[in-house]
Amino acid sequence: MAIVTFTTDFGFTDGYVAAMKGVVLALAPRTTLVDVAHGIAAQDVAAAAVALSQAAPLFPPGTIHVAVVDPGVGSPRAGLVVEAGGSFFIGPDNGVLSLAAHGPRRVFRIEAPDFRRSSVSPTFHGRDIFAPTAGRLAAGARASDAGPEMASMIELGAPTLRHLGDHVEGAVIHVDAFGNLITSIAGELVDSGIRRDGGDVEIELEGGEGRFHPVMARTFSDVEPNRLVAYIGSGGQLEIALRNGSAARLTGAARGSPVRMRGLS
Repeated sequence: MAIVTFTTDFGFTDGYVAAMKGVVLALAPRTTLVDVAHGIAAQDVAAAAVALSQAAPLFPPGTIHVAVVDPGVGSPRAGLVVEAGGSFFIGPDNGVLSLAAHGPRRVFRIEAPDFRRSSVSPTFHGRDIFAPTAGRLAAGARASDAGPEMASMIELGAPTLRHLGDHVEGAVIHVDAFGNLITSIAGELVDSGIRRDGGDVEIELEGGEGRFHPVMARTFSDVEPNRLVAYIGSGGQLEIALRNGSAARLTGAARGSPVRMRGLS
């Protein structure tokens, strides 16, 4: 029994997600369907890539992940099946798959007629190309059956991370639904380098509009309400939150805002 997950910016107001699920189930009726996220901001490819990368490693090998955040739908951009880490990733070639489908991988362009519906809308490749591809894989097809192998795929840019003397400079790579700021600074750097009695985390907004200094702690409840706290999040990265509030709203920080961790040993 196959597992197929879905990550989109479609929301739940319309029938778009259900349409994709119907296509998969028509081809592989016993498939287990899982929603990763559908509240991704419209056309936010990077946010979808982060969401998928957070969830995909926790699924069993052989899981089929469909990600459709596709500002270039209908253009010549390729549709892909990527085989990586024992699982499969399906979506447009715009970087949305690149964070989750890392390491050794094989990339195939979806061209075979069996991997698309007979009539393909230029505005809904999620239903007409990516869902049929997922259904075919769930029914036992091989990724290589989808079309020719490609030498590469579009990658999202590597997140900022620089070592500068006694501090590390990174950036906010994602703002979650709570307004928590997920940074590019790996937790290992914090655990091995920061002095708890004198270390300091600093958020500096673009243009020098403000600097904020969260308290280093283990979790939200270690600080008073309405205090900024920095901690190692569930994904292993340094995160910054406002207890009982939104760190993004308080600081004005967004994806790309610089973050500096000072006080390294």
